[in-house]
Amino acid sequence: MSRLSKKIKDTDYLAISARIKAMETGLLSRERMEQILEARSDEEAVKILQECGYPELNPKDPEAMDEALSAAREATLSDLAGGAPDPRYIDIFKLKYDYHNVKAILKAEAMNTSADRMLMDMGRVPATELKEAVQTGRTENLPAGLAAAAAEAKETLDTTRDPQLSDIVLDRWCYQEMAGVAETTGSAFLAGYVRIQIDATNLRALVRTLRMGKSTDFLRTVLLSGGEIDADAVLAAGMSGGSGLAELYGPTGLQAAAEAGAEALRGGSMTEFEKLCDDAVSDYLGGAQFVPFGEAPLLGYLAARETEYTNIRILLMGRSAGLPAEVIRSRLRAGYV
Repeated sequence: MSRLSKKIKDTDYLAISARIKAMETGLLSRERMEQILEARSDEEAVKILQECGYPELNPKDPEAMDEALSAAREATLSDLAGGAPDPRYIDIFKLKYDYHNVKAILKAEAMNTSADRMLMDMGRVPATELKEAVQTGRTENLPAGLAAAAAEAKETLDTTRDPQLSDIVLDRWCYQEMAGVAETTGSAFLAGYVRIQIDATNLRALVRTLRMGKSTDFLRTVLLSGGEIDADAVLAAGMSGGSGLAELYGPTGLQAAAEAGAEALRGGSMTEFEKLCDDAVSDYLGGAQFVPFGEAPLLGYLAARETEYTNIRILLMGRSAGLPAEVIRSRLRAGYV
């Protein structure tokens, strides 16, 4: 009998939930990030991270650093996969890399270059297998949604020669697949996680579209369905130049981000706006800390690690570039601890 052929209960997560509670103590705290920020040298900053279990990271070689962080991410997913009663909660963090890879493969093919340097081997499908499947069109062994997405995106790119439109197709399929996973698992927590990501994506699309002076017809093509805020309501806000954003997103966790978005439309900081969109998703996931067991602690911890990798890159690259500490600090995403 497969693990998914019988109903999985919250209590099936007792063991992994207890393990995650212990692992949470190893997440980078705000205090530890301050130590990295205030370190006297880049070498000292890297040493602090090594004491936290990370490999030696070299901010002067961003590509190698990204590879090391990718390996750490993959190790975390692999480590927890064995103890997760339902593997779909691991897959939800892998599938976005499949879609990233399809984007890279199609763009490289259109430009007659190699995609290898852009591929990230952290998805459900090994990057080399995915590359061969997309390039040959033999996608029958891929997950069904991914195969359909790749075919539609390739057709869009071949027809329009516009990689942005191809990316839009893949983003829509990606979130559609995430929503499908949430529905099939029956997890209200996962469904909420997908909804707030869609809301954040639509809010970003609205602000970016207006900032770039693009048409509301373009906005209509990029908005996703399935969020707490209906896509038509977001489109209407776009048609009015973004007025009433704070009120529209007031019932959601994105109110502060929407206020920053309205400010960005008046010439304010896009960096602060982007950060607050990410922080809203982190705030939602932070609720997992108060759930004793079940899938929520697993999802919350994996997402916290994703945020941590982002913050490590911001810290090390910011220091290496000689940015003032207050500038780096303002860009750090809200953590889990």
